[in-house]
Amino acid sequence: MSNGKDPNAAQNSSEMTLKECLDECMEALDLFLNNHFSESLERLRPRVNESMYHALIYATVLEMQAMMTFQHDDITNAGITMKSAQEVCQRFRRKSSALANKSVGDSLNEVQLHAEVCYAECQLQRAALTFLQDENMVSFIKGGIKVRNSYLIYKQLHALIKSHNCLKGASHVHLEGGVSFGIGAFNLTLSLFPPRILKVLEFAGFSGDKDYGLSLLHDGATGVNLRSMLSAMLLLCYYTFLTFILGRTGEGEVEEAERLLKPFRLRYPRGAIFLFFAGRTEEIKGNIDEAVALFEDGCKAQQAWKQFHHMCYWELMWCFTYKRAWKMAYFYADLLSQESRWSKAMYVYMKAAYLSMLPKDEDRPFGENEVQLFRQVPTFKQKIAGKSPPTEKFAIRKARRYKAACPHKLPVPVLEMMYMWNGFSMISKRPELTEGMLHTLVEAESTLVESLENEFSVDDRCVIHLLKGLCLKNQGLLQAAEESFRKVFSSEKKIRYDHYLVPNALVELSLLYIDQGRREEAIRLLHKAKHNYKEYSMESRTQFRIHAALAKLKANTSEEEDTHL
Repeated sequence: MSNGKDPNAAQNSSEMTLKECLDECMEALDLFLNNHFSESLERLRPRVNESMYHALIYATVLEMQAMMTFQHDDITNAGITMKSAQEVCQRFRRKSSALANKSVGDSLNEVQLHAEVCYAECQLQRAALTFLQDENMVSFIKGGIKVRNSYLIYKQLHALIKSHNCLKGASHVHLEGGVSFGIGAFNLTLSLFPPRILKVLEFAGFSGDKDYGLSLLHDGATGVNLRSMLSAMLLLCYYTFLTFILGRTGEGEVEEAERLLKPFRLRYPRGAIFLFFAGRTEEIKGNIDEAVALFEDGCKAQQAWKQFHHMCYWELMWCFTYKRAWKMAYFYADLLSQESRWSKAMYVYMKAAYLSMLPKDEDRPFGENEVQLFRQVPTFKQKIAGKSPPTEKFAIRKARRYKAACPHKLPVPVLEMMYMWNGFSMISKRPELTEGMLHTLVEAESTLVESLENEFSVDDRCVIHLLKGLCLKNQGLLQAAEESFRKVFSSEKKIRYDHYLVPNALVELSLLYIDQGRREEAIRLLHKAKHNYKEYSMESRTQFRIHAALAKLKANTSEEEDTHL
C-alpha cells in the first residue's frame, strides 16, 4: 500500500539542498576573493553544522589564515574547525568500506559521493595542520595516516568517475573538481620528492607523476567549480615559488602562471591574492618596479588580513634587495620583525644584514646596530613541526661569529641569503641589476684582500667566488663563471664552516654545463654533489635542486629519443 509519497523525494530534496549549498559556498568564496573576508565567513557560519560544504569551506578559510600567521591559537582553532567539518561530512557518508566495494561504490547517490570527496579533503587539510601543530613523532604518524586515508578515497573516487558508472547529478562538475584537485595535488607534490623517498612512497601505494598532476590541476583550475580557486592557487604557488626555490628558471612556468591569472585578474581586479601573484610573476620576469607597484597595491587593497601584507612585505624586501636599496629593504625586514610570526630570527638577521651593507659612517635607521642585532638572532629560534625552518638555522649559524667581542664582519650576508632564495635568477634578465651585484661583490672581495687572515677568510672568499660565478653566468661570461665555481671546490679542504658552498658550487657548474650541452659532465657533477656531501646547511634544498636538474636532463633525453623515432 502506497503512503502517497514519492520514493525519490528524499533524493531530490537532498540534491536540491546540495545545489543550494554549493551555490552559497561559491558566493562566499567570491566574497573571499574580493577581499570581503569577514563577510565570507559570516555567509558560511550559520550552516557549518548542517552542510558539509559550508563546514569544509569555512574550515579551509581558517586554515589558510593559520598557515599565513603561524600563530599557535590560529593553528589550533583551524584544527578544531576542520575536525568538526570532517564529522559533518561523516554524517553524509555511507559505511567507510562503500568505496572499496566497486558495485557498492557505483550505487552511491550524489550526496554520498560528495561526502566522500569532502571527507578526503578534510583529512588532507587536517594532515597539513598536524605537521604544523605538534613537535613529536606521534603527530607525524597521525598526519601520515590521515594522508594515506585521504589518498585512498581520492584514488577510488577517481577510478569510479573514470569508469563512467558514477551517477552524474546536477552538481557533478563540483565532484570532478574536488577529485581533480586531490589527485592532482598528490601527484604534483610527491613528484618533487627525491627518488629514494619517492620509491618508498610508491611502495606504499602513492604515485608522483608531475605532468599528470599538473594536467589535473589545470582541469580543476580552468573549470567553474568550487575547487577552481584551490587548484589555481596550488598551481600559482608551484609556478611562481616552488620551481624557483628548487632552482628552476623556466620561461614556461611564468607564461603558465600569467595564463592562469588572467581570468582571475579580470574577475577580481582588486583581489589581494591575485595582485600578490601578479607581482610575483613580474618579479620573476625581472620587472622589479612593476612588481613593487603590484605588491604595494596588494597591501592597499585590503586591511582586514594583515597576513597578506606580510607576504607582500617579504617580496618587497627582496625587490629592494635586487635594486641594492639596502635601507628600503631594511624597512620591510623591520616591519616583518614587528608584525609577522613566521620567523623572527630570519627577519632580525635580515635587518642586521642590510645594516652591515651600509658604509661604516652612514647613520643607521632607528639608531640600531648590526652587531647587536646579529647577537639577538639565536634568541628568536623557533620550532615548526619539531624542527627549525632551514633558512632560520642557516641565519643562526651565520650570526654565530658575532658572539665574539671583536667579531669578523660577514662580507655579503644579504647576497648570500639572496642566493638561498634563488634571487640571482630573478635579476638574470636585467643586466644593470647583475652589474650592481657584481660591483658589490668586487668591493667586498677587495676589502677581504686588504684584511688580515683569520679563521673565516677562506669561507668568506668562497662565498664571494660562488656569487660572482652566478653574476658572470648572468652576463654570459661562461668561462669566467666556471673558473669562479671551480675556485670554491678547489678550496674544499680549507673551508671550516660553510660546507654548503662545495655541493652548491658543483650544482651551479652542472647547470652551466647543461646550458652548454655538456650533458655527461653535468650528470657526473650532480651525482658527486648528491652522494659525496652530507649534513651541510640547507641540504634538503640542494638535494631538491639536484633532483630537479637530473629530472630535466632525463626529460630532455626522452624528448630527443622521441624526435629521432
